[in-house]
This record gives sequence, structure tokens and C-alpha cells, in this order.
Amino acid sequence: MEEDISDFPKEPYPEERKKFSFFQIITRSFSRGEYRMFQAVTALFVIGMVGLVATVSDALMVEVPVHGGELSEGVIGTPRFINPLLAVSDADRDATALLYSGLLRITPDGSLAPDLARDYDISEDGLLYTFALRDDIYFHDGEKVTADDVVFTVSRAKDPAFKSPKRASFEGISVSKKDDRTVEFALTQAYAPFLENMTLGVLPEHIWKDTTAEQFASSEKNIEPVGSGPYLFKKIKRNSSDVPEYIELAPFENYIHGKPYIERLRIVFVSNEDELISLFGDDTVQNINAISPQSAAALREGGIDMVRAPLPRIFAVFFNQNQAPLFADIAVRKALVAALDRDAVINIVLSGFGTPIIGPIPPGSLGYFSEKSEASGFLDAMKVNKDENTGDEEGGEREESRLANARAILERNDWVFDEDEEIWMKKTSAGVERLSFSISTSDAPELKKAATLIAGQWKELGAAVDVKIFEKGDLEQNVIRPRKYDALFFGEIVGRDADLYAFWHSSQRLDPGLNVALYTSISSDRILEKARTSVSREGRYELYHEFEKEIMDDAPAAFVYAPDFIYIITPKLQGVALPPITVAADRFSNVHEWFVETKKTFIIFAD
Repeated sequence: MEEDISDFPKEPYPEERKKFSFFQIITRSFSRGEYRMFQAVTALFVIGMVGLVATVSDALMVEVPVHGGELSEGVIGTPRFINPLLAVSDADRDATALLYSGLLRITPDGSLAPDLARDYDISEDGLLYTFALRDDIYFHDGEKVTADDVVFTVSRAKDPAFKSPKRASFEGISVSKKDDRTVEFALTQAYAPFLENMTLGVLPEHIWKDTTAEQFASSEKNIEPVGSGPYLFKKIKRNSSDVPEYIELAPFENYIHGKPYIERLRIVFVSNEDELISLFGDDTVQNINAISPQSAAALREGGIDMVRAPLPRIFAVFFNQNQAPLFADIAVRKALVAALDRDAVINIVLSGFGTPIIGPIPPGSLGYFSEKSEASGFLDAMKVNKDENTGDEEGGEREESRLANARAILERNDWVFDEDEEIWMKKTSAGVERLSFSISTSDAPELKKAATLIAGQWKELGAAVDVKIFEKGDLEQNVIRPRKYDALFFGEIVGRDADLYAFWHSSQRLDPGLNVALYTSISSDRILEKARTSVSREGRYELYHEFEKEIMDDAPAAFVYAPDFIYIITPKLQGVALPPITVAADRFSNVHEWFVETKKTFIIFAD
């Protein structure tokens, strides 16, 4: 049979030979079957190469944020003062943080970085702070931010007629304009935490200059603000009772650090936690915070993701030696510290949303000691019975180890356990002293529950402990101010760049001082005095480490935990980096870098 070669390459004419391809030369000698096999192999090769190129291309590409998308934040409360000089509620502060900029800003690592300021200089004596403003800074209405706006804002904050909560931060401080781009602050005495005040949002003088002190708080400009922050005000939606339901914000094109990615940001205001969680459940709001640890735990069990950041505040049992002479015995104080199971308190009271602390400085604050640090006083107390301390400490102190160490401390200091009364006793020149005292605290559920748990742990040790619960106002006025308590379970907001002088210096023992342990130490006083005037952050860090060791050696309090800030966000939101949180509004520290929309691009073009 004659083979059909109709689809074979034809013999070219002589004049076409010079155009003959290599492919045609190779295939001329193929049989029909061989030719078809060649076609199949070639097709597979081409497909494979396309796939390889696609794979390589994909490997060389990355997701990058793009402008677009929207986000809604749920906030408990309604705003009255979207004004950095008047903001008092979380709703006020949240909106203010998004709409205003200060000379400095908080960064995700908890440090302060230039914002409206280009840079700044501090004199050697710590009394003069000079800020140079950026050239490219604008308010949302297009007006340039100048030194006059900074001076105007601080002057209004200082003026008692304007009733700003920020007044105390600038008392005794003078501010002056050196030129249009330079501002100078003069202090009467060095104060290291002063820079925290420079995060105060700057008001536009051209908008507020004609507003009198009497008009200041009631001005409509407080609810339809103009600032220089990452977002600008677009509209406010009110209900039939004229109560704000939400405000809508848009990215500021000329924001100092670049236009924010999210194109529409809505802040939704609700009346309580139940409503907040309900709106989160039906996706009316995508992000929520300020919910109880119990509610957060329930959401976590339902598979909801959340981010956490340390709150720079402490909760501790403060021992009052003046009211209860029992606490003058350092063995008693150290035994109580050693017997404390912090992890149990955190797990039961905070559903695990907290950090155990062993000293007066919380995580996120300058000088913080972790539980794993070589903190001499604490470790000495915890390791009296070293041979017995063999358990796995990763999940918290083992109960028997804790109690054995605490008992050993008491026994070494002449305390004897009475088996009949199940209490520790000690013979003194005045008679027999019993390990018996009371803990006073607030009727707030968290504090009441924690104090009861702590009392139970100390009862296991062999102490007679009574818990006294007071309504918050009664506690502050009739218990804390006159210092009428044996021991006080209480919380203190320490802050990121803390001035520990107010909490622990001996001059602050009596009201209105905050030294609720009535702690007195000449060496600690000297450290605190030096720390609050040290310009060097590194120097203050070392001083606070030294101070914390002093505190743990003296054990004037049993430190328990620092709670977490809990932030529940939508899975589509990326770029969130939380700093240590002093107020909830700090979560917006890098809001201009948040994004919900992305695109793929080659790595070399990603930046």
C-alpha cells in the first residue's frame, strides 16, 4: 500500500532551500507515526516549559498591599470631644488618634519616633527640648502646620480656663517659637518621661484661635474635626436622639508617613459589650476591643483569632506595715510572695489573658523584669528548698514546691505551724503573733475574684486571711486615702515610660501620693530621684533594673499579673503591629500601614 504523505513537509523548490528551517530538515525523514510522536513530545515540552515559567514567575512574585477596601471598628461609648486637649473616653481618644498628629508618635516597639517633628534635641541638663518641624506637614484642609500651631495647642492645654485634662502634663513648662519650623520647651527641672507629652495632637490655630474658653468644650469643631493625622473626617451619622452612631473617615493624601491603604474607615459606636459582640457576630463591625477576658475566651473557643499586647499596668497585694505590724517581718512578706501561684490567678480570673509579674514594672514598660530574669530577691525566696524545686516550671509553680519554699522561709525565721489551729505562729517579746491579716479590694468582679483566690492560696500555706470588699468610691475615699488596710489588692497604671517615683518614693507614702505599700528605702529613693532626671534612656533602664532588684529583695508587695489588651480583628486585615498599650487608641500606632487589599508583583518591584 502506498503511504499517504500529504501532511509531510514538501520538498522545497530550489529557490526556497535557503529558507528551509532546521525543524523541516529533521522531520523530512520521519515516518508518519514518528512525525506524530514528535508532535506530541513537542507539545508536552511546550506545556512543561509554560508551567515551569509560570512556577518560577510565581516564586519570584510577592503579595503587596494596595490602596482600597474598607474596615469598621466597634467602640463602646460615644464621642463628645474629638479633640486632643479634651478627649477623655475611649471613643474620644480612638477618633482623636486617627485624626490628629503630634510632634512624636508611638511605634509598634513602644518607642517614640518623630511625627510632625523632623528631629529633636535635648540639652545636657535635660531642661531644654528643641523640636525641628518637617517642611511637608499639612492639616486636612490644606493649610501648612507651623510652630505657631504647636505653641497655640500647648498654650491652650496649659490655660486653666480651657479645662484640659492635659494641663498637668505641661504644668511648669514654657513653650516658645524660635522660627516657623522650630519650637522650644523649657522645663524648670529635668523630667525624663517628658517626651511622652509630645504625642499630644496639634490643633490648627487658624480654625480654633477665635474660640473662647467658654465656647471650647461646646464647639461643633469637637465633633467635625480638622487635624493632620492619617485619616480625615468625612461624615457623622446620628440617630433620632442626635446620638452619634458612627463616623466615617477617609485616608489623608498628604499624611506625613504616606497615604493610608484602607480607603474607608468607619468607627461604629455602641452602648455596651453585648451589643459590640453582637455586631461583630453579624459582621457589622470587623474589629473589636475592650471586651472581658471571659468574652474573649468564648470567642477564642469559637475559632476567632485575636492579637494581644501587654498593658503597662500591674496588679499586686500591697503590704501596709503601719496598719499590720505583722508585715514588718520580711520573712512573712517573702513567704507570701513564694506561696503565690500567679498562673492559677491569671487562668481563672483572666482566662489566660495576662502575664505573671514579679516586680513593679509591667511588660512593655522601661526596665521590665520577666519571670525568667535573674532577679535576686525573688529567686532567693523561691529557691529556699532547692532540692524540692524539681518540677516542670513552664506551666507555673508546682503547688507543693511553692508551699514547701514558703514554709521553709517561715521555719528559718522562728515561725512554728500550729497543727491544731492550722496557722503559723511566732513568739515575740509582746506575746504570740499569728499569721493573720485581711486583704481589702474593690467590688469589681475581676479584683474581687482575684483577691479571693490569692487569699485561698495563702490559707493553704497556713495563714488566716479575710477578704474585705468595698464599693469603688468607698475604697478610694475611706480605705486607700487614709491607708486603712492590712493589705490592699489593687491595680496601678504604670505606663510605657514610667515615672516610678510617684508609686514608690518614700515622699509619696501618704495621700495624694501613690505609694500604697508605704514603702521606705533610702537607696530606692536615690535611684528613683536619679532615674526621673536622667536624659539617657539606657541609663534609666539600668537604674530601673537596680530599683526592681531592691523591691524584690524587700518584698513590700506580692506582685501578681499584668493584664493583656485583647484586640479581635478580621482575618482580611493585615499589617497590624500593636505597641504596649496604655490606652486602647494606641492600637492605631501604625494604622497607615494596615491593609485589606493586595496584588502580586515581582520581588524586585515590591519596594
